[in-house]
Amino acid sequence: MGIGVSLILIAAGAILNWGISAAVNGVDLHAIGWILIAVGAVGVLLSLIFWSSWGGPGTVGRRRTTYVEDGPGPRY
Repeated sequence: MGIGVSLILIAAGAILNWGISAAVNGVDLHAIGWILIAVGAVGVLLSLIFWSSWGGPGTVGRRRTTYVEDGPGPRY
């Protein structure tokens, strides 16, 4: 779950929690709203934690090395 999906869950939960005043028998819309907000917040937190550790495929255990050559450049 990415940050985008997490933000959508938070927005949907906020709408259910604070934007709707309807009552449905057997369903507590405010509880569902709080659950969606909590799941979205956990998703954002986990996405931000793992975002810095993700380097893409094939970068596990490999170091990047930069070579610098000292000396004059090529003559033209």
